[in-house]
Amino acid sequence: MSTSAAVVNFAPEKYSVELREIETPLFGEDDVLLQVENVGVCGSDLHQWTADHSWPVNYPVVLGHEFGGHISAIGSKVKGWNEGDRVVSETAAIINASNPMSRQGLYNLDPTRKGFGYGVNGAMTKFVSVPARCLHKVPDHVPFAEACLTEPCCVAYNAVVMNSRIKPGDRVIVIGPGTIGILCAAMARLCGAEVAIVGLENDRKRLELSRTYGCTPIVGDALEWAMERDGLGADCIIDAAGSSATLKPALQWVRPNGHITKVGWGPQPLNFSLDPLVQKNVTLQGSFSHNWPIWEKVIGLMATGALDVKPIIGGVWALEDWHTAFEKMHHGEVVKSVLKP
Repeated sequence: MSTSAAVVNFAPEKYSVELREIETPLFGEDDVLLQVENVGVCGSDLHQWTADHSWPVNYPVVLGHEFGGHISAIGSKVKGWNEGDRVVSETAAIINASNPMSRQGLYNLDPTRKGFGYGVNGAMTKFVSVPARCLHKVPDHVPFAEACLTEPCCVAYNAVVMNSRIKPGDRVIVIGPGTIGILCAAMARLCGAEVAIVGLENDRKRLELSRTYGCTPIVGDALEWAMERDGLGADCIIDAAGSSATLKPALQWVRPNGHITKVGWGPQPLNFSLDPLVQKNVTLQGSFSHNWPIWEKVIGLMATGALDVKPIIGGVWALEDWHTAFEKMHHGEVVKSVLKP
């Protein structure tokens, strides 16, 4: 059997990631074998690399869940797809179809769900086995280096469009200028909102990039911007930071009867009072992952050019240079690194 290089997270200890040779995966009758063209590096890949993640991982596992490519081979029961088709894949590699959440189409919320890159082998390699139900067609004019970012765009769409009460003219603050934060800001602008994005001193480069999407970058405290219009606060806060503590300023910046959507992971305890949530009558909403209709909407936005991900792509690296790509993102030198197997 043939082998290919793969970026493998092999143990729970810090920096337990290396390039290994793995066999071309077997695929089932309902699956396709996908030849990966590009795969995005996600913040969750970095968290597994630095061992500060808060989800279970099936070690050893090939990293990578933001990917697209060409169908190389097709399972015997797969219909509607052909070898050579240009596709991207959703992340829910294993779901229980009879789970009540899956029956509603919310398989992303199936508690038994396992995703690429932590539950099963992901796409930082040449070939990956993918259930046909996960596939979406990619228009010919959308390059794979951009199409592979459909997944984080879907995270942003779910957080902003599906789970937040944003209306044209609203004032929205996004916390955290990482990939998800900047894409949430871009999505809020598409919804017609006035948007500020907040980060730390060492985020200045990424914050400046948000101007491309018509956003106001802020280092530190966004209270002044939040109160600018009528002294009550922002209509909505999208918390895309990798920390639990950012909920505290979010509660300061949001207006009475406003809305906070938490999309960033943060395993640390809060250690502060939630009384402002009660006093202000604020809605606190979690947002996790995405499902089929969201993917179709996002691909449509990318195809028309309404959503342009090119500004956040800091470079495309060969798979062998994964460490450089990881380091560039980890140190905030780029917003998004993309690998080319």
